[in-house]
Amino acid sequence: MASTVENDYDTFAEAYAAENESSLVNAYYTRPAILDLAGEVSGSRILDAGCGAGPLFEALRDRGALMTGFDASTKMVELARKRLGPDADLRVADVAEPLPYPDGAFDDVIAALVLHYLEDWSAPLAEIRRVLKPGGRLIMAVNHPIIFKLLYPEADYFATVKWADEYIFSGQKAVLTYWHRPLHAMTDAFTAAGFRAAVVSEPPPAPGARERFPDELAGKTAFLSFLFFVLEAV
Repeated sequence: MASTVENDYDTFAEAYAAENESSLVNAYYTRPAILDLAGEVSGSRILDAGCGAGPLFEALRDRGALMTGFDASTKMVELARKRLGPDADLRVADVAEPLPYPDGAFDDVIAALVLHYLEDWSAPLAEIRRVLKPGGRLIMAVNHPIIFKLLYPEADYFATVKWADEYIFSGQKAVLTYWHRPLHAMTDAFTAAGFRAAVVSEPPPAPGARERFPDELAGKTAFLSFLFFVLEAV
């Protein structure tokens, strides 16, 4: 059964976090791609928007970044605090609401698999732009827009449409609800919020993925799941 609250990560936080520690799409695709796009981060002030249980926060901190993170799920923040320690700068906050940070506080913002849960991107992108310094970067990943069309061939690619998918995370069933939007709607939203697209990436899986997931990757050099952007605050 779907939760009465859409995308209520509090109800499956532990199962989701455990699954994603070593999964193909998270451990061998999303996180390595984000880290590659971030590059050299030593000394950078980075906000992990929608930090979940903290794996990206931890990886970036290990590379010398000065990390701050938030998530809308109280349970996810609890898991992140267990992982990252009591001194980690973590808060419960919602990217769809005003953020509890001052203007220009960060060099980079990471938003990995966050915005595709939202119908409206204008307010979240404006807030992210506000807390970034001029010239700062938003490094983000969202569902690739082609996925919706592959799953629903008769659907209108050019519409902004809500859809849902069912998952099994570490044996626990969960339903996630997304908002599909076409690529041009994404880039229009970036421009309107004061961003310039510097990188658009459809990365291959990370080294080691083929050995660990031979069946899933048989005959494939890459696969489409998420679309990655590096956006510069102008």
